[in-house]
Amino acid sequence: MDFNFKKIASEAGGFFTRAKQLTEETFLKAERTELDAHFDNLLQRADKTEDHTRRLLSSIESYLQPNPTVRMEEVFYEKLELKKDGAVRQNNLEHLATSMTEAGETFGENTPYGSALIKVSQTEQRLGQAERELCNQAAANTLLPIRRFLEGDMKTIQKERKVLNSKRLDLDACKSRLKKAKTMETTASTNSKTAGGFTVEQAEADVRVAQAEFDKQAEITKLLLEGIQTAHNNQLKCLRDFVEAQMSFYAQAHQLMADLQRELSGSLSDEPINLEPPNGRTMAAAVAAAASAKPALFLPDDMGTKQAKVILDYDAVMPNEISVKQNDILIVYRLPGMDPEFVMAEKGGARGKIPVTYLELI
Repeated sequence: MDFNFKKIASEAGGFFTRAKQLTEETFLKAERTELDAHFDNLLQRADKTEDHTRRLLSSIESYLQPNPTVRMEEVFYEKLELKKDGAVRQNNLEHLATSMTEAGETFGENTPYGSALIKVSQTEQRLGQAERELCNQAAANTLLPIRRFLEGDMKTIQKERKVLNSKRLDLDACKSRLKKAKTMETTASTNSKTAGGFTVEQAEADVRVAQAEFDKQAEITKLLLEGIQTAHNNQLKCLRDFVEAQMSFYAQAHQLMADLQRELSGSLSDEPINLEPPNGRTMAAAVAAAASAKPALFLPDDMGTKQAKVILDYDAVMPNEISVKQNDILIVYRLPGMDPEFVMAEKGGARGKIPVTYLELI
């Protein structure tokens, strides 16, 4: 194997020269070429952008996948461009749905408890699918663009900053040689003297070349740094997409859970189950018992206005529904063609539909 010892020696010499310059700047307060205030502000902004963007990326990844082991496994497969064998890993909600389904089938779908387990498991399965969709949307519309910025634009900026710093060190070294050459020329009172093998004319020419290269690299770096604003605008769009995905997920989750609550409340009204010990009853059991004992609010053709008391908190699911609290007193009535499971209710000037299973006549 052939080695270019001159090249190795030159690189080693350059390394020690750079180390000497940086040491003198840090500890001996040697002169150095300073950047203007605007350039310094751009550099500080780039550093803050990189730091906070990395933290933001890590936080979103932790939110979408709280399990660090699974998260590292996904990164491992992604970096090696491997594909996982077997079925897709279940998330926590899907795992919960599987357990409830198995328990419900064991206890019997015809029993109140088994039937309730099956109903809840179906909702939890849908929630798990919605959560998986949220993760996929956030990964595609938020995580991927942010990661591309860090691995693309930000790496390019840091690379050009290193080149700029190298050009600055070259410029400072040329200025230092020129200063020494002028000092020796003054001392010797002759142009034939040199400083480290350089005449004043040579040193001045080197300074001009180094200054031109430094200015050119500074302009390139400045343009890249000013492009940080464009990156902020792109990440703002990613943030909006993330919020919209969350909004859709939570709205769907609220709808699913409200439907499940309504269905379970109806089941408890039809077949109340007393799971409390003989010497005590909880509020939930009392509400279930009251719901099962109350008479029907309306006959199908009953259009009269009545007063009713709320027996269980209800959060509106649809825009035309009304939210009420337990023990609220409402004015209720039915409109022609309404769903028999709902009535219109008025409270404090607000009006909307509410399921009859949440009310009892006064």
